Amino acid sequence: MPEDADGVVSWREAVRGAQALLAEAGVPSPDVDARLLAEHVLGGPLVTAGRPGTGELTAFATLVDRRRRREPLQHLTGEMFFRHLRLVSEPGAFVVRPETELVAEEAIAAARRVPAPRVVDLCTGSGAIALAVATEVPAATVWAVELSPPALAVAARNVADIAPHVTLAPGDAATALPELDGTVDVVVSNPPYVPPDAVPQDPEVRDHDPDLALYGGGADGLDVPRAVLRTAARLLRPGGTVVMEHAEVQAAAARAACAGTGAFTDVRTVRDLAGRDRMVVARRV
Repeated sequence: MPEDADGVVSWREAVRGAQALLAEAGVPSPDVDARLLAEHVLGGPLVTAGRPGTGELTAFATLVDRRRRREPLQHLTGEMFFRHLRLVSEPGAFVVRPETELVAEEAIAAARRVPAPRVVDLCTGSGAIALAVATEVPAATVWAVELSPPALAVAARNVADIAPHVTLAPGDAATALPELDGTVDVVVSNPPYVPPDAVPQDPEVRDHDPDLALYGGGADGLDVPRAVLRTAARLLRPGGTVVMEHAEVQAAAARAACAGTGAFTDVRTVRDLAGRDRMVVARRV
């Protein structure tokens, strides 16, 4: 690595070299990632760092090489951020994306319209949406359903750290929580919805997110989302709200799936901040 005027590698030069390596490897945000990896090694802000020790430089170089090979940044640092939350991130659970924050926002807005809302998050993964609702709507009672044992383990850590009153419910979204039928105010979900022939291009997603969290089943990827909508129809009280994320190209199919249950009205598509069709929202008849 480059050296400073005294012949010692500085953090500034180490990070600059890492940024170049990550950019060459096609990492989308090389400057930010290099800085965050350095701060992870330091355990604090880069601006207050002294000169790195040999062990720190070795640890940093190892992380940079792993990121260069497109391991997700969140797996390397062990954390990810969702709305105002800092969550544990580990292989086995889907890495949350910024666009899903608006899915949580729709669910939170619906929950706030009810004095003491009951909210179910189907396919919770790391628990991100459930925890956002639980912390932003303190009066809510929240259940989080997940099928994958590795994802459940991550969700359990996040629930314990952030909102222990959230109930984790291991199991299939298609058959979840029959004891709550007809009593829930909001059902929210970011289910797997990628079609089998639409393999993600980003290596971070394709090679590291669990297949169970990506591929929705069926030719159009909507088998699991359709099951989620059927479960929402069963769980929701009359007037309750369902919010479900989908891919941009699935907006019409998601609305049709909603209508096909015969249980929903006011079916609409909501766009994300980039103007892409991102979720279906509907009200239980």
